[in-house]
Amino acid sequence: MNNFFSFLFSWFPREKTQIKDDILSGITVALALIPEAVAFAFVAWVSPLISLQTAVVIGLVAAILTGRPGMISSSTAAIAIVIAPLVASHGVEYLFAAVLLIGLFQLLLGVCKTGKYTSIIPHSVVLGFLNGLAIVIFLAQFEQFKVASTVMIDGVESIVKVWLPFADLFIMGGFVLLTMAIIYRFPKFTKAVPSSLVGIGSITIVSFLLAYFDIYHLQTVQDFAGMPLMGALPGFHLPQVPWTLETLRIIFPYAFVAALVGLTEATLTLKVIDDMTDTKGHMNKEYRAQGIANIINGFLGWMGGDAMIGQSIINIKSWGRTKLSWIVASLWLLFFILFAWPIVNSIPLASLVWLMFMVVISTFEWETLKYKGKIPHKDLFVIIVVSVVTIFVDLATAVILGIVLSALIFAREKWKSLAAHTSLEGKTKVYSINGIIFFWSIASMKELFDVHKDPNHVIVDLSHAKVMDLSAIEALNSLAKKYADNGKHLSLRNPGYHCRLLLESAQGIATINFVE
Repeated sequence: MNNFFSFLFSWFPREKTQIKDDILSGITVALALIPEAVAFAFVAWVSPLISLQTAVVIGLVAAILTGRPGMISSSTAAIAIVIAPLVASHGVEYLFAAVLLIGLFQLLLGVCKTGKYTSIIPHSVVLGFLNGLAIVIFLAQFEQFKVASTVMIDGVESIVKVWLPFADLFIMGGFVLLTMAIIYRFPKFTKAVPSSLVGIGSITIVSFLLAYFDIYHLQTVQDFAGMPLMGALPGFHLPQVPWTLETLRIIFPYAFVAALVGLTEATLTLKVIDDMTDTKGHMNKEYRAQGIANIINGFLGWMGGDAMIGQSIINIKSWGRTKLSWIVASLWLLFFILFAWPIVNSIPLASLVWLMFMVVISTFEWETLKYKGKIPHKDLFVIIVVSVVTIFVDLATAVILGIVLSALIFAREKWKSLAAHTSLEGKTKVYSINGIIFFWSIASMKELFDVHKDPNHVIVDLSHAKVMDLSAIEALNSLAKKYADNGKHLSLRNPGYHCRLLLESAQGIATINFVE
């Protein structure tokens, strides 16, 4: 019992000031989550209520179990994009089954402690992802300045998104700027309340008064959703699908990709928050928390989710530092859905667009604009490629491509750096190899030797070289055979400890002699 209460009270900070900051930050995050969750629902072809309820559950469960206080989890665009084709082709019940599988994949990866491999993500990939994500968020906000309109295309009525009339566009833009002015000026008076919360609240009150006196109607969350959002308590829901191998075949590709996308976004979010707070999170614990949260979502009949960089940045910028801010955000979001849905429906989108613009400013790594000529061209190239792929494809593809591209560039650099210095010791020629011998560099290594002109005895000195893989072993063995075919003898000298172990272990498949 004592352990339980210790665990419970660990969610709460000891300083009263931090408790206040966490509560206010949680409310701010909850307000910012609402329009995003609604937007993600339309991307995934599900009800906005499903997306909002998902945000509550995954936020609350992950907050309790996660190893990273301050991170925010919710339904996300990354997951929505992956699962949308499944919903379109097979319906939401198959989505719920896929969410269960997503959670199982993520839980398994957490149990297997794969989080330690996240360190392979180069900093250039992280920078490219953040810049690309900032641009995606920025471009997405312009959808708030559009409305649905019915037009005739080839004699058929079609609904398309068109820009607001100029007057409405001007007014909404003015309210966005007004909200940004509030967030900028309010901290000069007091920092007791997050300025972002003051901005949202102020513009909501102004919007309500304008509508009450029939002066002007600002576009609201209800207008964006196309219907009023009315909440309900969660209930157990077993996915109504045939529990067969055919169903598994259908949902497996979507679940596997979505699980990797979710964990990739969680990994990068943790990296960003670690840097912002100068602390260290626990990635494997995060994986397990995300997995359990998605399994619960699957049994409640909701869509999956993962960590959110944008909302996590809002939380940290609003001084949310502990699990309390995350729990408050989830509970407030639940309160909004169940009891305050008229207020939720009336929140003007203009008061939330600015918040996303501020996330863009915080997310984009502006120093990268000064990198030209100051960092290696290969790193700048990776940053640009990852940014572009993030914008036009998706997060997972961008990160994987960035890692592969960085690895190939690294391999090429090591291949180019391989060199040899030759000398004579009596009648023996010595090749002193400098560099890494691996699959990419073996062709370059073979060009360093002149079998036909070399004397009968040749030594390869590995004092400054590393033999890395099977390709390197085979290359050395092939070189020794080539010398033997010409009546000559090749030996190795001074291999490092690990090189010697590797070469001696390969004696069954290669015959290479050593000289001391």
